[in-house]
Amino acid sequence: MKIASAKSPISIDYKPVGQFEETRYEKIHNAIFADSNHASIKVAEEIVELIRNKQSQNKTCVLGLATGSSPIRVYEELVRQHKEEGLSFKNVITFNLDEYLPMEKSNIQSYHYFMHEHLFNHVDIPAESIHIPDGTAASEDTAAYCLAYDKKIKEFGGLDFQLLGIGRTGHVGFNEPGSHYNSGTRVITLDHITRVDAAPSFLGIDNVPRKAITMGIATVRKSKRIVLLGWGQNKADILKQTIEGEITSHVPATYLQNHDNCTFVLDTGAGSELTRNKTPWLVGACKWTEELKAKAIIWLCDNTGKTILSLTDKDYNDNGMAELLLEGDSYDLNISMFNKLQHSITGWPGGKPKADDTYRPERATPDKKRVIIFSPHPDDDVISMGGTFDRLVEQGHEVHVVYQTSGNIAVSDTDARKYAEIAMQINPSDKAKEIIDSIAQKRESEVDSLPVRKLKGNIRKGESYAATRYVGLEDTNVHFLDLPFYETGTIKKKNLSDADVAIMTEIIKELKPHQIYAAGDLADPHGTHKVCLDAVFAALEELKSEPFLTDCWVWLYRGAWHEWDIHEIEMCVPMSPAQVIKKRNAIFAHQSQKDGVMFQGDDAREFWMRAEERNKDTANKYKALGMSAYAAMEAFVRYKFN
Repeated sequence: MKIASAKSPISIDYKPVGQFEETRYEKIHNAIFADSNHASIKVAEEIVELIRNKQSQNKTCVLGLATGSSPIRVYEELVRQHKEEGLSFKNVITFNLDEYLPMEKSNIQSYHYFMHEHLFNHVDIPAESIHIPDGTAASEDTAAYCLAYDKKIKEFGGLDFQLLGIGRTGHVGFNEPGSHYNSGTRVITLDHITRVDAAPSFLGIDNVPRKAITMGIATVRKSKRIVLLGWGQNKADILKQTIEGEITSHVPATYLQNHDNCTFVLDTGAGSELTRNKTPWLVGACKWTEELKAKAIIWLCDNTGKTILSLTDKDYNDNGMAELLLEGDSYDLNISMFNKLQHSITGWPGGKPKADDTYRPERATPDKKRVIIFSPHPDDDVISMGGTFDRLVEQGHEVHVVYQTSGNIAVSDTDARKYAEIAMQINPSDKAKEIIDSIAQKRESEVDSLPVRKLKGNIRKGESYAATRYVGLEDTNVHFLDLPFYETGTIKKKNLSDADVAIMTEIIKELKPHQIYAAGDLADPHGTHKVCLDAVFAALEELKSEPFLTDCWVWLYRGAWHEWDIHEIEMCVPMSPAQVIKKRNAIFAHQSQKDGVMFQGDDAREFWMRAEERNKDTANKYKALGMSAYAAMEAFVRYKFN
């Protein structure tokens, strides 16, 4: 099945996920894939086909390339094709979209460094064929330099293919809101949100440059073919605006609506806000699965301001859901949905012993369960499920918290130096002095020394013990894996390896749990949460023949960024006002992540505030649907790995 608008003669037959093909709300051709990995390989295949076609005609292939997390997997596949399939880059000319200003080429945050690390150092492209904006261009020369950059692209016949990502401001390249339709390559001042998003890579927003050189909108539009990559839930809103909204300088990516050969390649999270995915019943006929029914009824309640049991036939008819009434009247639909939602609520996350569990989210037996709470960072356990954690301990289950990574890069140099200086005062030593000197002499973007990273990891461990002790857990039930993929000292991590999976497999096999809790917050497909969840799934796959796994249930929680949609929730654990305070205090134990956290994201609130307000919001949504009122609620979705 080939999905393409009349003005989009796409080069590769992109096949979107799902059953809804109606796209009348959409102004840009797009394809949605189940995951970013599969989508990235598909995009790489189009680039490979283009390169080979140009080679067969003895022509150069001119590629416009992007940086950031989105294209990394595309570049990995291109490198694989070179090493394993004989793909040559000798006829390829590349022009990168942008570069920070000022920025030395040797700086690990530079796009020059990024491109060589991810692609150029691993293929046979001639050095003279690589063009990346120069972040060292003097201010008096930048205007002339930018004009020359555009001229050089034109001399090579223009861009055959332009790869793009998209920022949360709607920028492509660094064309921030306000960029003109006819803008060329130029110097631009970065939007605050763009700098916030870049802050993790620079270990803090104060280190992010305020300016950049970027190809202009006109430069990008002249490309013969454009493919934009969008991954993750955090891009969903801006992608909806871009694909379905009006063309506006406030969302520069909307200018691509006028390009006659452009495809947006998305994963399910990034495409989740598109009308055909979020509310397909408003677009056309659709197949009413049980999940879609639940999603639609929850939406209908929100749209009408009514509880589930007060919805009428007219409400269904007036909001594009008349088809549902063919199966029964609104009363039957409402009762079914009400019961489904009510049965998700439980004060017994480990199962209620000696009780009928037919309509409970967790089974009653065994009475006391062995539980693993996997925490990607040394605070996700209490931030994301601190109330449930407390309930499990309080109700007598054998709870183990397993911290998958050290979390060391999230500790500031200021905190690390403070602890080293305290250690020096208590017991002067060469090791403490070495750490203090290393931090004092550290240059911008320099990777921490091993002793400094070890100290930062120990700070996170100490805070974790403080939190778990506060909840009532014995130290023997707290485990630190320090998975190798994370231990790079930089925001960029290694790929998940056999060594990581082996460590995960060992702890699961040792504890033989009846319950596993894991972080299912995948807003960033290249983030630590995603890799840690992949490690859980890979370990379960390794252990699938083990008898104990047949009696093991896996529950996924979400982090400080997003919550499960109400229709997705399969277990919701209420919290009393006292438990809300107890959870807050457990989060406070992680002092290095408070008052100036390094990876704040776009939300100015501290993590305890985000978590608390999110939990209260979940409770309020349940109440608005006609459920009992609670102070707060934590939500989970069951992963049925068998």
